[in-house]
Amino acid sequence: MITEQRVMELLREKKVFYQGHFRLTSGRHSNGYLQMAQLLQYPDASEEVGRALADMFRDLEVQTVVGPALGGILVAYEVARHLGCRAVFAEREDGKMKLRRGFFITPGERVLLVEDVITTGGSVNEVAEIVAQAGGTIVGVGAIADRSNGRVDFGVRYASLIKLDIETFSPAECPLCRQGVSIEKPGSRS
Repeated sequence: MITEQRVMELLREKKVFYQGHFRLTSGRHSNGYLQMAQLLQYPDASEEVGRALADMFRDLEVQTVVGPALGGILVAYEVARHLGCRAVFAEREDGKMKLRRGFFITPGERVLLVEDVITTGGSVNEVAEIVAQAGGTIVGVGAIADRSNGRVDFGVRYASLIKLDIETFSPAECPLCRQGVSIEKPGSRS
């Protein structure tokens, strides 16, 4: 079992934390950003966090792991590898999450949704909708890092390897905007 201390050590070692003024995928603003790709570029680190996440859901008889592109692709692959099941990802087409590339979910299929970082849960909820429309059964949601401050509830088992309290703001309430600090959009969604 991986400890939060070990996860924090990996995040620091791989230089995942960024400071500045960021517009997150959710649209919220923050003075901190987690660039999880910095961790996931290392196969040994990806394997370690993937195994740890898989262990949290091993009892759920998962048949397929689904992650939203881009952040959830490598996470889904590593978790599925350790669960001995299939990994697929959803990606945006015309601004909407879809299963493409011949990926599918069958009715009754037991699905675990995973993400690299969860702030509001928006991307996971979009993927959950796709799975539900296909008739799949969502059995859990997992993430490497939860920065939601306890605000997300997916209605199924939810677990993360680490919980981080990194403040976010609505654009209207952002102190960095009021100070005129230029903003960056580091995520994959424009």
